[in-house]
Amino acid sequence: MAKKSSFAVTIFGVMLLLVQNVCGVEYQVGGSKGIWGVPSDPNAQSLNQWAESRRFQIGDSIVFNYQSGQDSVLLVNQDDYNNCHTESPIKHFSDGHTIIKFEKSGPHYFISGIKDNCLKNEKLVVVVLADRTKQYSSPPPAPVEEPQSPPPEAPAQMNPTPSPTAEGPPSNAASSSTSIISFFLGLIGMVATSMILL
Repeated sequence: MAKKSSFAVTIFGVMLLLVQNVCGVEYQVGGSKGIWGVPSDPNAQSLNQWAESRRFQIGDSIVFNYQSGQDSVLLVNQDDYNNCHTESPIKHFSDGHTIIKFEKSGPHYFISGIKDNCLKNEKLVVVVLADRTKQYSSPPPAPVEEPQSPPPEAPAQMNPTPSPTAEGPPSNAASSSTSIISFFLGLIGMVATSMILL
């Protein structure tokens, strides 16, 4: 019986890691005891050093903890980040426990809503990498090579075929989600089968 339970725990752990890889990770700014605020120790690791040591991807979330009413979080553009401009942010948060889910790749710029705090280095850049689910999708189709010689001219009385639109290849999103669901169903079936056999 002990073999069954340890095997089930192992399989459950593997499934949990796979779900985390597909669904995203939640990071608390500055680590588990981190607080969104002015760095108290100039020699301590800055928020940007903390962010640089993480691999943020689309689907991940970041949590800002701070005292509501005494500070805030602004999502800003690069220029406002560099100059601590707090006047026209992209988004403003002041609830004390702000959770932001990354929906696109690239740099995301955050500063304190209090300009003086921003000037004292209460600011953060998070660079988000590609979508986690793309690693599970099938590769894009290879491009079709164009013929080197020009096609023969069509007779004047024929109606030419309209050129294709620039829509591009169909999206892999549906096949990606289907393959992920199939994978998890197969994994659950494998766990159930092995539990019966043990």
